[in-house]
Amino acid sequence: MALKAAMAVTGAILVLYLIVHMYGNLKVFSGQEAFDGYAHGLRELGEPLLPESGFLWLFRLVLLASVLIHIYAAVSLWLRARRARPASQRYQVKKRVHRTYASYTMRWGGVLIALFVIFHVLHLAVNVISPGGASDSPYERLVNGFQPQFWFVTLFYIAAVIAVGFHLRHGIWSGLATLGVNQANRQPVLNTVATGIALIVTVGFLLPPLAVTFGLVS
Repeated sequence: MALKAAMAVTGAILVLYLIVHMYGNLKVFSGQEAFDGYAHGLRELGEPLLPESGFLWLFRLVLLASVLIHIYAAVSLWLRARRARPASQRYQVKKRVHRTYASYTMRWGGVLIALFVIFHVLHLAVNVISPGGASDSPYERLVNGFQPQFWFVTLFYIAAVIAVGFHLRHGIWSGLATLGVNQANRQPVLNTVATGIALIVTVGFLLPPLAVTFGLVS
């Protein structure tokens, strides 16, 4: 139960972060000044109590801890479930009515998301990977990195964001079930909420890179 609770709580932290991060990304449609101003403002949060970027680093540590705990709990639960199954059943293919397509993608989708997060941080956060050219401007890094000639970067981003959407859909549903909210009479509403949040986050993250690729943002 502790592992499931850990997954639910850390999952909630990550969902809230994704929503805030999506909001920040959408500022690209307000132009370079607004986008760069937003990025710079994040570095000044907590001043003068904290040094410049101090809040960001604390926030990153919380996110990193949440991700590691989330992964540990997920792997531990998967191994526990695998050991609990009789050996004769491990090689049988069974249809499960309540298992959605999203639940089948959780494991490999999680791997894809982890690889993407590493690339995303190196590309847009610390400016180590620079398709289209390095820049001190977060806006320019985003615009440079999703130019049409770097279609493979955009394609990787799209695949990862869709994986995030599936992960969110199933994760929100499972998290609510773990916290005891997912009761039978509430399932239609909670299903709509989980799907709605997943769709909003997916579309919200896809809009900026696609707008750059198709010349709507330059």
